[in-house]
Amino acid sequence: MATATSSASLLFLNPNFSSSTSLFINRSLFLKPSSSSHLLQTPKPSTALATKCSLQTLIHTRPEYIPNRISDPAYVRIFDTTLRDGEQSPGATMTSKEKLDIARQLARLGIDIIEAGFPAASRDDLEAVRTIAREVGNTVADDGHVPVICGLARCNKSDIDAAWEAVKYAKRPRIHTFIATSDIHLEFKLRKTREEVVAIAREMVAYARSLGCEDVEFSPEDAGRSDKEFLYLLLEEVIKSGATTLNIPDTVGYTLPDEFGQLIADIKANTRGIENAIISTHCQNDLGLSTANTLAGAKAGARQLEVTINGIGERAGNASLEEVVMAIKCRGKELMGGLYTGINTRYIVMASRMVAEYSGLHVQPHKAIVGSNAFAHESGIHQDGMLKHKGTYEIISPEDIGLSRSSESGIVLGKHSGRHALRSRLLELGYELDGRELDDLFWRFKAVAEKKKHISDGDIEALISDEIFQPQIIWSLGDLQVTCGTLGLSTATVRLVDSDGAEHIECSVGTGPVDAAYKAIDRIVKVPVTLLEYSLNSVTEGIDAIATTRVVIRGENSHSSMNATTGETVRRTFSGTGAGMDIVVSSVRAYVNALNKMLSFKIVSVKEVYAE
Repeated sequence: MATATSSASLLFLNPNFSSSTSLFINRSLFLKPSSSSHLLQTPKPSTALATKCSLQTLIHTRPEYIPNRISDPAYVRIFDTTLRDGEQSPGATMTSKEKLDIARQLARLGIDIIEAGFPAASRDDLEAVRTIAREVGNTVADDGHVPVICGLARCNKSDIDAAWEAVKYAKRPRIHTFIATSDIHLEFKLRKTREEVVAIAREMVAYARSLGCEDVEFSPEDAGRSDKEFLYLLLEEVIKSGATTLNIPDTVGYTLPDEFGQLIADIKANTRGIENAIISTHCQNDLGLSTANTLAGAKAGARQLEVTINGIGERAGNASLEEVVMAIKCRGKELMGGLYTGINTRYIVMASRMVAEYSGLHVQPHKAIVGSNAFAHESGIHQDGMLKHKGTYEIISPEDIGLSRSSESGIVLGKHSGRHALRSRLLELGYELDGRELDDLFWRFKAVAEKKKHISDGDIEALISDEIFQPQIIWSLGDLQVTCGTLGLSTATVRLVDSDGAEHIECSVGTGPVDAAYKAIDRIVKVPVTLLEYSLNSVTEGIDAIATTRVVIRGENSHSSMNATTGETVRRTFSGTGAGMDIVVSSVRAYVNALNKMLSFKIVSVKEVYAE
């Protein structure tokens, strides 16, 4: 047995680093000491470094995709449902372009399966999924990876037909069909017997396969509250009918981690034919346990995990992709039997911000992994430890998820900075902009730099959100003038420019400058809407901080869609964000952006649905 003082080294590669990045770890870290005296010894710096999660994952190659089998038992597929379950969050409606942008980012992230939507919900949803299937579902990454494109369908032929029509253009299409199985759902929602549900599930899985879809996922909705013996029987029958993935949803977030882990283990042990299918998890966050339940399911044998960016979704949301993936990366080798994923974690922050901006659902500061406070250290004790060694209080390096803590180049941006300096800083922050996008952002940056001595990263990201993560421009803000105070009525004059370049000017009075400006805009746009939410935040400290505004609106004749789980028809709402040093300007930008999203949603859907 070699001693703990051996100086030989082993080469380890982290799959989430670039191919040229290698990590050397001292061999002594993996050798058993000759006595227990090591417990009292002060670890060497290399040992402390090895406790960083980013250094604990060996390099792996993503296994070849086979619908019902994974060649490496340690590989875990990541199924992202941001564009389906995530978009069902109130106010999270996205346009087709926004969905396509997010799908491209998910592919860049290395997602195995993208659930692009619920095609039967509306013509808009069907077309959005079809566009993603055609474009993202046929784009081959540098490593050869092509994501599976999935569409959700209830267990009926019309839903399954719509899903197949949407996803069949992808290189790897999948239909995901579901039916409730818990007694409470059978009695009060479906009003069907167990025997009837088994027959429907069996028939509809077989029907999906008959269309030519070789990859069919089946979910027994509310499995967490379903009778286990009934689940075993039902799952056995759908496997016989051709289901390749069996998703086990904790639909209402009811189970505890040990319960859910045991459920997965029991299904694996008691379902005949289970070796011919992949077990998946889908955990809601009603009790704040979605990530814990998902990891418990993975430890028990699930090899597909359903998640969303930022954990968005119905009610309290879903298991968070960034939390699940980083937990596996951090502890998978040590405590989870060597589990690993194919996710390139360096794209997590960019994906998180894109989803936050497009959905209008901003991330709370203390959110794990991607919250603004996730890598902030204010306590004196913590700061002292960080100065001595970052591993004292950080188990994840911010760089691992694509977050740059500060300017590595030493560039301080201000009014004399040029395009090259701005672009360099953007690259450090994870944004790769060129052409018109960079030009538009640069002129907004210069305008702010004339008023602020120092431009922070928060300021830059606010401007990016206001310029880049915005819907198709139908109306743009030209000029705004307001008067307000205690001496008279608040008034606003607004000049908007339409998509043809024509200018429109209106004036209005209101209870305040924002109300007056919004009423003036309504007179120009002539589309009746209801303002549902309005919020205003400061990006940075100081009186000269950039303000960001978020609004949620609903049109009187707004589009409606069907909720996948309840079957109810819901009226869509649309969010918009704006940024500026003037809070009224910020507010107007947010309102105009929300209107653009609503109007572009209508225009795109009409053009695309009837194009073929």
